Amino acid sequence: MGLLNLGSLVLGLVAWILPVINLVRHKKSDHKNWVVLSMASISACAISLCFQIFYGSYLVKIEDWSALKDTTDAVAFVSSVLLVITILLNAVTLFVYRGRMGK
Repeated sequence: MGLLNLGSLVLGLVAWILPVINLVRHKKSDHKNWVVLSMASISACAISLCFQIFYGSYLVKIEDWSALKDTTDAVAFVSSVLLVITILLNAVTLFVYRGRMGK
């Protein structure tokens, strides 16, 4: 079950890297897959947050109350940071590409 935390970390990084890739290559002529990368970013964020919920559920099932109490505040904070930054990066991507969709 410790792999849930590792998977959550990796998917969280993917959720941030994909919109950055979109923003770095926005001046190139091929703009066809920016929506796919944005959707993949949002999906990676959602799966990452689900992994944290599953891990919390696992801690409840094994009744590891001390681990749950020790990590809940940090997990809540980091999860909210992940969500806010992912939304902001994808919003910036949408703003940059919004005029280029019809071209």
